[in-house]
Amino acid sequence: MSELEEKNLPQADYNASNIQVLEGLEAVRKRPAMYIGDISERGLHHLVYEVVDNSIDEALAGYCNQIDVTVYEDNSISVLDNGRGIPTDMHEKEKRSALEVVLTVLHAGGKFDKGSYKVSGGLHGVGVSCVNALSKSLTVEVYRNGKTYHQEYAYGKPLYPVKETGPSDKHGTFIKFTPDDSIFTVSTYDYATLAARMRELAFLNKGIRLTITDRRNPNEDGSFQCETFHSERGLIDFINYLDDNRNRLTGDPIYIEGEKGGVPIEIAMQYNDSYSENLHSYVNNINTHEGGTHLSGFRRGLTRTLKKYADDNKLLEKLDKQKIEINGDDFREGLTAVISVKVAEPQFEGQTKTKLGNSEVEGIVSQMVAECLTNYLEEHPKEAKNIVDKVALAAQARHAARKARELVQRKSVLGGSGLPGKLADCSEKDPSLCELFLVEGDSAGGTAKQGRDNRTQAILPLRGKILNVEKALQHRAFESEEIKNIYTALGVTIGTEEDSKALNLSKLRYHKVIIMTDADVDGAHIATLLLTFFFRYMRELIENGHVYIATPPLYLVKRGNEHQYCWTEEERVAMLAKYQEAGKEKSVNVQRYKGLGEMNDDQLWETTMDPSNRMLRQVTLDNAAEADHTFSMLMGDDVGPRREFIERNAKFAQIDA
Repeated sequence: MSELEEKNLPQADYNASNIQVLEGLEAVRKRPAMYIGDISERGLHHLVYEVVDNSIDEALAGYCNQIDVTVYEDNSISVLDNGRGIPTDMHEKEKRSALEVVLTVLHAGGKFDKGSYKVSGGLHGVGVSCVNALSKSLTVEVYRNGKTYHQEYAYGKPLYPVKETGPSDKHGTFIKFTPDDSIFTVSTYDYATLAARMRELAFLNKGIRLTITDRRNPNEDGSFQCETFHSERGLIDFINYLDDNRNRLTGDPIYIEGEKGGVPIEIAMQYNDSYSENLHSYVNNINTHEGGTHLSGFRRGLTRTLKKYADDNKLLEKLDKQKIEINGDDFREGLTAVISVKVAEPQFEGQTKTKLGNSEVEGIVSQMVAECLTNYLEEHPKEAKNIVDKVALAAQARHAARKARELVQRKSVLGGSGLPGKLADCSEKDPSLCELFLVEGDSAGGTAKQGRDNRTQAILPLRGKILNVEKALQHRAFESEEIKNIYTALGVTIGTEEDSKALNLSKLRYHKVIIMTDADVDGAHIATLLLTFFFRYMRELIENGHVYIATPPLYLVKRGNEHQYCWTEEERVAMLAKYQEAGKEKSVNVQRYKGLGEMNDDQLWETTMDPSNRMLRQVTLDNAAEADHTFSMLMGDDVGPRREFIERNAKFAQIDA
């Protein structure tokens, strides 16, 4: 455990009387998914976020500016902060230490007492009690009032009462826990996922320093992978990070900060020469990827203000002559923005409870955006003209794209007779039972057609590499034959009254869309192009859990009539070692698969397409901002960051011999 430097942060009354109990903890271990989302990788990482959220709450209240996260060799996690420390005095109602109450009672904590925290993060509000319930072991140390307090737990139950263990010249809380592997289907933490969240929190909470250290794989010099995230400019630095690989149309990002109606608002925005809209919204540090009233307020304020400025300065006369009407989408093309609001009592809606429903927030955000953006445009006429020119180009491109999109639209709703010629459809009509394989090339497509279950599995061969939509105008995407075929095969429609780019999944023909490419460099490139397309044009497909990646084996190990498929290099080495121990290694033959076309149809079915035997990786979107940055870097024009990314992640990749 590292020592934290004393920061002389403000102290305030914070004791057992501030801890309010709402209900017990009994159901958490029985139904963990109800509390943390799921019991796979996402839920596992959510445990860390819940503990860190407590420390962030201390920071939001002004009592903490340092948070250290450590991943240990056994995949246990510790979080150390320099806040006030969880109260340890006796809780009047519960007749035990307030620290034990916080760790054993669901919905118990200072965030329910408005005198302790004005706003707090954490989507579910279950806090460390839920983490404790889902951990094999948990240790907590509290440093407050010049003393150190200690307690240990097993499976959510205290092993002994809170005890004082000695003096302390620090203040804060240290929690270390080991997730219960009998509950979680995944037990290994992903460093990159945790680091991305720490980076995001540093941007959203300027001035706080977050460190993450991975002690599992020491470097050659004995040091450990460690990163520190700290931002003095907050969302301005966030925008610069997101737009790092894009050409910007203005100087520094436009920055809006203030408070209206008791709602602190922070917004940063930047126009670039890309063709996508990248809006990232947060409420109390929660990524509201379904949007909500704060996002609609931002859009309304932006559109009205820019339209009024353009009209007042007669900057859209060319469009008027061409009889091209401008709409809200045009004002947001090439816009990267982060909207962060702090709401004392947020009301969340939507399928995943990440859509803000507080109606009063929309008007508050819209009004602040209008006021601040009006001032910016008046004070920066050159940048204002660049923005309006970009809007005009977007309107012209949208006008050109409409005909191409309508052609796709007509085909996609025609039914069977309008399906792509290369599509080998399935006979099942229930979309929830149907799968569409997007296969690289006619050769592999032919093998897949022969090996599939034609009742539930459809095959769409793709000719070569599809268009890189990251660098293409929208109408170019809709004119691409391969992309038109994907839209038509899926049966989806595009556009709503509110958003002309929104995807309508009501007539989706397959609930599993599976990318199946060769296990080589070209195959990886095609898969990345497809994922970029889905992320930019069909994000709803990813968000609703419909996109998967097939994982064909890398090797076939054969000895006589025996054969074994190996999906990783480690499996191949283990299989050869097994034969070596038996003294049979001389008669073993290893075949390296580089293409799906090298397999015959029954091999492809057995290893990659048979639902009872295959391994599919579901594509999820836990951090849209990080995905936005990664796709713009991988598929953009700047080679430097892409090379750095490849070098940094080379140890995780397979290299063809």
